[in-house]
Amino acid sequence: MNRPVKLLFISAFILLLFQCAPYQPEGQGVVGLVTWQEGNQMPTIVEEGSQEKKNKRTTIGDPVKRTVRVYPLIKISDVTLENGLFQSVAAKPITEIETDENGEYSINLSPGRYSILTVEEGGLFASIFDGDGNIQPVTVKENEWTLLDIVVNYKAAF
Repeated sequence: MNRPVKLLFISAFILLLFQCAPYQPEGQGVVGLVTWQEGNQMPTIVEEGSQEKKNKRTTIGDPVKRTVRVYPLIKISDVTLENGLFQSVAAKPITEIETDENGEYSINLSPGRYSILTVEEGGLFASIFDGDGNIQPVTVKENEWTLLDIVVNYKAAF
């Protein structure tokens, strides 16, 4: 090919690339990753030259399969707490979903404010509270996906 044809082809290709918008799924809701942490999470000092293997776990834990349950926005006064888990919630759940084998989940929700908890053997878990006493609050806006990664760490020591 001669030079003007090559230049025209490259220009057209570049123009097409800039016209493509990134993929964005329809609707709105919450998307994230559920991970598990347990045991001693305190940093340790390893002597230089030591053969001891370093812990390769990430600071957020290991992906885990869990049921993620969505409630209308609830306050700490609306629940009972025992052994780090919520035993009863005054509100009824809106929906729930299972994470995949990689701990990932996505929940399509209407715009609004919600509390999102994981279902554990001994109750429900959440570790984030806002200044108003709301449990694991998340806001869903129209046509937006909100990221909420959940670290289940009630058996971890920090």
